[in-house]
Amino acid sequence: MKILIGLCALSLTMALLARGQERGGEKHGGGRPEVGGGYIPKHGPPPVKAPPHAAPPGEHRNFADNPGHPETPHVHTNGKWVGHDSGRDDAHYHLDHPWEHGRFNGGIGRGHVWRLAGGSRERFWFGGFYFGVAPFDFDACTGWLWDSDQIVIYDDPDHVGWYLAYNVRLGTYVHVQYMGNG
Repeated sequence: MKILIGLCALSLTMALLARGQERGGEKHGGGRPEVGGGYIPKHGPPPVKAPPHAAPPGEHRNFADNPGHPETPHVHTNGKWVGHDSGRDDAHYHLDHPWEHGRFNGGIGRGHVWRLAGGSRERFWFGGFYFGVAPFDFDACTGWLWDSDQIVIYDDPDHVGWYLAYNVRLGTYVHVQYMGNG
């Protein structure tokens, strides 16, 4: 009987150790991941006040600021928005006709979590609202699940006509344009 109890305790210990190693991206000493994992920022990024850091046309930046962090724009679980630093004059996010399809009025910010219901980066939807990802951000949403991920929409303080769609599972975000409702 003692052997059986010892084997059960050993098995449980091994399972817990394996589960802890699978999480990845955690702070030293355990705890929640530093990016993603269900974290939802309290608010969007502040407007850029420093000199802009726009990538030259055709070139993408790597935003992996710490080991295990995504190479795309993301939000730390302390609320820091990484990668939203290109400023108002970033040509990648210029629109000739901002708000062409109106403004999104379905609920913005932390209190409004939406589940993606289909589509792709070019056009996706939830709750009868349609959006499209900025072409410059296409690579930043390759891991998104367009039929099930939860996202939160934030205002973009620097790029007129754009919103930021934050993926709750991954902790990453992209610029999106509102395309209307169905």
